[in-house]
Amino acid sequence: MMYYPVHSGYPPYPEVNRAIEAVFAEHGRGDCRMPPKIYVALVRSGDFRTMPAYLPKPGLAGVKIVNVNPHNRARGLPTVMALTVLIDVETGAPEAIINATELTAMRTGAAGAVAAKYLAPRQAITLGVIGAGRQTEALIDATVAALTVEEIRVWSRTAKSAEALASRYADYSARSVSIEHACDCDVLTTATPSTTPLVMAEWIHEGTHINAIGADAPGKQELDPVLLQKAEVFVDDRSQAIHSGEINVPISTGRYNPDRIAGTLGEVVIGKKKRSSPDAITIFDSTGLAIQDLAIAALAIQNSEGYELPFP
Repeated sequence: MMYYPVHSGYPPYPEVNRAIEAVFAEHGRGDCRMPPKIYVALVRSGDFRTMPAYLPKPGLAGVKIVNVNPHNRARGLPTVMALTVLIDVETGAPEAIINATELTAMRTGAAGAVAAKYLAPRQAITLGVIGAGRQTEALIDATVAALTVEEIRVWSRTAKSAEALASRYADYSARSVSIEHACDCDVLTTATPSTTPLVMAEWIHEGTHINAIGADAPGKQELDPVLLQKAEVFVDDRSQAIHSGEINVPISTGRYNPDRIAGTLGEVVIGKKKRSSPDAITIFDSTGLAIQDLAIAALAIQNSEGYELPFP
């Protein structure tokens, strides 16, 4: 059995994007075994989740354990930390133990990039981002590897955070702007822990694609429910999205009918579903799938010397 962490560096985003696109295609064809993730609430705050999956075609199986603790930032720790165990599909023997903390951010970013590749109104885009944390940075990096990003508009509750993020992407004309201006874009990415809507329907113009990333647990939401009713909503996995995605709160309050879901991202990747017209507003509701974790874990162990993935 190999033990990872090993030395610094991560799989490059073009490779990660391709790997994530491939497993979404497997999901779209129904060629995976993946029960919904299990949530366990912790006593004081946060939770941890177990995410098992099996992909028969590439021969990957394993489980990720991931925690989400919003108070960790004050402790100098990541708000998300994760561990993935890969097992041999023939024997069940453990093959690798992998620190998946950074890999989780990367595979989530890649999912947004794949969704934008297929659902964005054009391939040269203005990118709007809501939130300025580590996940937003991963989403930008993955999107830059998939599309031509001409400008980045950043909004965060903290102007200092928005300005710091924008400064890292000066080559893409990134700047800190109002939330309304950030929403005036071709592709909008939301990656906050909000439990109340931040993005209002009237701020989104026709043809916009939105990657709704932040809502990954019951009670979270970032988008105005009116926007969901106007848009074509594609999910990563139907059961997970209904339970804990962007649509979870509007469904529980009767403001969104799950029968309106336009399809899954996997169905989009294999060409079974697509946006209905150039003027349609599309939303990708991302909850994070265990098959994404298997795909990026497999990339991490392809290098015989491994990558260093140090724990905090």
